[in-house]
Amino acid sequence: MTELSLNQVDVDGAIRETAAEAEAALAGDTRLHFLRKAGLAGGAAVSGGAILSALTSSAAFAASGAPPASFGKGDIGILNYALTLEYLEAAFYNEAKSKGAITDPMTQTFLSTVVRDENAHVALLKKALGSKAVKTPKFDFGTTTSDQATFQKTAYVLENTGVHAYLGQATNIQAVAYLVVAAEIVTIEARHAGAIALITGQAIAPSGPLDKPFPASTVLSAVKSTGFITG
Repeated sequence: MTELSLNQVDVDGAIRETAAEAEAALAGDTRLHFLRKAGLAGGAAVSGGAILSALTSSAAFAASGAPPASFGKGDIGILNYALTLEYLEAAFYNEAKSKGAITDPMTQTFLSTVVRDENAHVALLKKALGSKAVKTPKFDFGTTTSDQATFQKTAYVLENTGVHAYLGQATNIQAVAYLVVAAEIVTIEARHAGAIALITGQAIAPSGPLDKPFPASTVLSAVKSTGFITG
């Protein structure tokens, strides 16, 4: 069987076929407390009002754990949900790099790697979605990108959240090409999570020997509570 890589996805054809929880540990800020409370310590939707609507409408979530309909139908909605989380991660890491507050050599290496990877994930998903891709939201990361300790803890949460989020959609994706893309991305998110865990001395496998899939409702509600997405 020929291995299907990221660059081998039949973007147009696949689209046509499928179209028919850091700062909580620091005084004075509770953003990541909500992620911990939600069980994500182990990142959001369509642009503008539609994003905020998707984050607040609990009735929109199906029992399967799929994203709300505002992301789109079927696989398109799942990829847009994934794209929004990748937008969040990419923006977080891009801002941290631009602020230059990371001085620990290992964390600098981690940052360089995730900047490359998360931006690549955004580009890949946008290419797969084409005109159906949601626009990037507006973000406010507060001091999480300008303080090294806060950055490390936040990165740990975001990466583990990404793993849970992708796993939560594994049984909902219909097109094999899209499932392969999601699988290729989630393994990278897991590598990131393990790397930042070693740097910060936190649990490498916070869920134990088996990772837990989280429904979109859990992930989006926790992300909303951080206040990272402003519009």
